[in-house]
Amino acid sequence: MGGTVAGVGVTALGLGLEGPRGWAFRGVSFEAEPGSLITIEGPSGTGRTCLLLALTGRMKSTEGTATVGGSALPKRMAAVRHVSAVAHVPGVTDLEPALTVAEHLHERALLQRRFGDSLRGLLRPRAERKSEERLRIDAALKAAGLDLASLPKGSRTAVRDLERPEALRLSLALALIGRPQLLGIDDTDLKLSDAERAEIWALLKSVAENGTTVVAVCSEAPAGTVVVSTGPTEPAGPSEPTAPTAPTESTDATDEAPASRDVQESVQESDGKEAADALAEAGRA
Repeated sequence: MGGTVAGVGVTALGLGLEGPRGWAFRGVSFEAEPGSLITIEGPSGTGRTCLLLALTGRMKSTEGTATVGGSALPKRMAAVRHVSAVAHVPGVTDLEPALTVAEHLHERALLQRRFGDSLRGLLRPRAERKSEERLRIDAALKAAGLDLASLPKGSRTAVRDLERPEALRLSLALALIGRPQLLGIDDTDLKLSDAERAEIWALLKSVAENGTTVVAVCSEAPAGTVVVSTGPTEPAGPSEPTAPTAPTESTDATDEAPASRDVQESVQESDGKEAADALAEAGRA
């Protein structure tokens, strides 16, 4: 992406997320260096997506701790969101079928310039801003391995006309426009052939080798990754009353929201619906 990115280390100790109906995930512990490829492996419905969103600061854990770079979770969720991006998460990063690839890229670049860049960047001359946007898009497309010339109508190809690997690469490119230090991607190997899986894993390893720490949800992790396994969790039993959580350092109100009811209801469903329902209620997309 125009050079290496300074990734962040990620650690977790006894991390868990509980709600009224049980645990989405529990007892997650691991340590990964900056620039690692971390794989969240397990069957669908075992809290994989919730763990991905918790590690990227988009869902609040209720047990244990995690650290992303120098930011502790769940206290500094806003800081973690600032350095991270997510891709291919159902209900969170859905692509609009009627929009073209070019429209998606342009929209994301505008959002990045408006909300992700400094005030000084916003005040630069228009020609300079346009040039920077083009460079960001080109670098993100290259990093995601998406060749616009190979698409049926080039950049004017509508999302509904993309094959699944192409849509996955587009979602990656959109996330990489912000040059995140931590990249989370859901359903990495879902509905892909063996050859397509191999290509996507090679791509994610390349992103990690360029510095960005990658967290990828999958059903089966490839060799050479930091594997974090999830599995069925026991229903939550009677427990002692929990003391109220102290206010966090962040001024973002979403950092104070408890784990949503829908997160727990969907533990028995697919991770995609789990994430969509939880984020729709909690407003943390």
